[in-house]
Amino acid sequence: MSTSQQAQTRTRMFARVIGPFLVIVIATTVARTSDMRTLLSEFDANFVWPWVTGAFVLLSGLIVVALHQYWRGAAPVLVSAMGWLTALKGVFLMAFPKTYVSVADSALDATSWWWTGFVIMGLIGLYLTYVGWAPTPTRSTAQATGSVPDLPRAA
Repeated sequence: MSTSQQAQTRTRMFARVIGPFLVIVIATTVARTSDMRTLLSEFDANFVWPWVTGAFVLLSGLIVVALHQYWRGAAPVLVSAMGWLTALKGVFLMAFPKTYVSVADSALDATSWWWTGFVIMGLIGLYLTYVGWAPTPTRSTAQATGSVPDLPRAA
């Protein structure tokens, strides 16, 4: 397997995880919109939650950053960008939890921006889910080697 094929396979594997994750998170957040302010205030009430959450979020992002260094094509760029954004989110949660919660609280007040961001993230999630789980086109061995199948010859 060539390096390019390995990178494409790795992109598909990460897309299989990141895509459904985004779709599920967005769907449950939309379904529980009325609970978001309460969840945010409870999250902010305890100093441990932002740090522990940030540590796991940072770890998740660093795994993607370390294992996916392929930036050619829409899906690979989205996977790599999600890795970097996730790592940055983890750092901000750990280092600046009050600022992070304040920005999140402001985002809840900006309803149109909040919904726009969710629609964009949901579409990215659907696209990555498709990229990760759609069957890949396969070539038969005869086509791959360039040989012609045995056909009866006319005399």
